[in-house]
Amino acid sequence: MSRALAPRRLRALLVKETLQIVRDPSTFLIALVLPVILLFLFGYGVSLDTSRTRIGLALQDGSAPARSLATAFERSHWFEVTGRRDVAGLKGELIGGRIRAIIVIPAEFGRQLAGGESAPIQVITDGSLPNTAAFVAAYAEGVRANWAAGLAAEHGVQAGPRLALAQRFWFNPELASRYFLLPGAIAIVMTMIGTLLTALVVAREWERGTLEAMMATPVALAEFLAAKVIPYFVLALGSMTLCTLIAVFAFGVPFRGSPLALAAIASAFLIPALGQGLLISAVTKNQFVASQVALLSAFLPAMMLSGFLFEIDSMPRIIQLITYAVPARYLIPPLQTVFVAGDLWDLFLRNIAILLGFGALFFALAARATHRRVA
Repeated sequence: MSRALAPRRLRALLVKETLQIVRDPSTFLIALVLPVILLFLFGYGVSLDTSRTRIGLALQDGSAPARSLATAFERSHWFEVTGRRDVAGLKGELIGGRIRAIIVIPAEFGRQLAGGESAPIQVITDGSLPNTAAFVAAYAEGVRANWAAGLAAEHGVQAGPRLALAQRFWFNPELASRYFLLPGAIAIVMTMIGTLLTALVVAREWERGTLEAMMATPVALAEFLAAKVIPYFVLALGSMTLCTLIAVFAFGVPFRGSPLALAAIASAFLIPALGQGLLISAVTKNQFVASQVALLSAFLPAMMLSGFLFEIDSMPRIIQLITYAVPARYLIPPLQTVFVAGDLWDLFLRNIAILLGFGALFFALAARATHRRVA
């Protein structure tokens, strides 16, 4: 291979790669159809929000306040209530998973309340689902507190201490999980697509022997790598744009940043993703092996160790150190920020610099591996 870069050869190679992409339907399936399918699966299948939760209500007291509190639970839009007179009738429902908690209004509730005493209720939750149990306990306390405040207002008395806590959630007032899950899902999709695109397509040429024939020509290694990356880089950017439009218009995720910031972040991430695919194809030279290696080395780490689903700060220290080697870790925070908060260039530039460093490393390794395989 020649070492000198020639714009004419590079242009000819780009035309050849573009024609090859146009003639190969599988490339469009990977770049455009697969991201749409994955995004809809993530959008509709993954949610951390708690909708109406089925609970049991054991009303053991027939007093007016007890019935009023029971009505408050039944009218809450957070709960779907199954009523009984005792806890025993609800235990089987909880063990069988048909309800997630039991609210017990005890027999002394009305008498204690009338006597000015503390009148506790009991919340029994299903601990096998810790998140749901925590949500149910918090919502049950909210229903009880609202009911107590309303009852106090009816009697013209102050409910509880005068200190009030005013909560305000910036950027995501509804605390909707799709606002941060879908930008994270786009990062996961782009990780897999970017790596698979180059890994499979180049590995296919290795299998057919066409790549080795090309390398017998005066084509420079840099021209070869650039010609292999640039068309797929443009294709992946188109895929990124399509995913963004689906997230905004199909799922209602706000986009408060600028297209320029999104393009800069996506471009910086695609460089290491495509470089990783080139490295995999140069080492494996086989489509099946390349696809498996791409899934293991790109998709799974991005899914588990990027902060998409699991908080990195809550991971063991050794796992936290491993996450620094996952490029998707530096894509998800900027993507979530540009969607729900806006442009924060200090964060973007720091992560873009790290991603470009990953890209330089992968391309250097891919060039070295390709050169050795051809020599």
